[in-house]
Amino acid sequence: MIDRPGLADFLRRRRELLRPADIGLPEGVRRRTPGLRRDEVARLASISTDYYARLEQCRGANPSEAIVASLARALRCDLDERDHLYHLAGFSPPARRSGGYVRPGVMRLLDRLDDVPACVLTDLGEVLWQNAIADVALGPAEQRAGRVRTIAWKWFTEPGLRARFPEEDWPRHSLAHVTDLRATYSRRAGDADVTGLVHGLLERSEEFRGLWERHEVAVHRFDRKRFLHPEVGLLHLNCEILLSPEEDTRVLAFFPTEGTDAREKLDLLRVIGAQDFRATL
Repeated sequence: MIDRPGLADFLRRRRELLRPADIGLPEGVRRRTPGLRRDEVARLASISTDYYARLEQCRGANPSEAIVASLARALRCDLDERDHLYHLAGFSPPARRSGGYVRPGVMRLLDRLDDVPACVLTDLGEVLWQNAIADVALGPAEQRAGRVRTIAWKWFTEPGLRARFPEEDWPRHSLAHVTDLRATYSRRAGDADVTGLVHGLLERSEEFRGLWERHEVAVHRFDRKRFLHPEVGLLHLNCEILLSPEEDTRVLAFFPTEGTDAREKLDLLRVIGAQDFRATL
């Protein structure tokens, strides 16, 4: 439901914080009130001054979602302020998208985890970045220009990837890829990258088609994985999955599984380094 007093107060305070220079206007003559005038905000939002004034006075018709979006742009709201404005007006804010951007702070944080493999993936499973020990333990991330090479795509279309995992684990991994992709497909219905990936897999993989038709869904936040490494053999790791606020990127950190020799093997891999290891995630 709309919060009329909250909406009016937020609009007024945001307007008062802006200056003509913020929207490309000259300062002009001395103003009687701080910030922009109501008519200036209304013009930027492509609405009438009278309608905007009524919003600040808790009167008039409820704004539409399109008007809220225009007001957010006119008032130069950042994403948090935009979301707040949507909530005040009684709407769910648009989904946030990172656009594949990895914040430098995230990379610095993961680089400090020099004894734990960690990587950043899109919600479709494309590897955007990973730390040095992930290159050694999981294999260097591979990307090809012009095509998104997601883990799910490679899992169902390139048999070589499965050689990195014990065969008895393959059915569980296949189902996990499909149920996670189903959740993303539902959340981002109509997005070209999602529909393109799903339709491509439906055409290329009979196994994927069978699992997709089961209509099972799950967002994975933890998993136990076993990797077959050419240097140290079977590697047991716990995969912690942390979602970004935008929910279209995620951080994967692989910790040694308790009661196994994974800690010693990871320490050995830190010493070995990449050397001639060429397998890919």
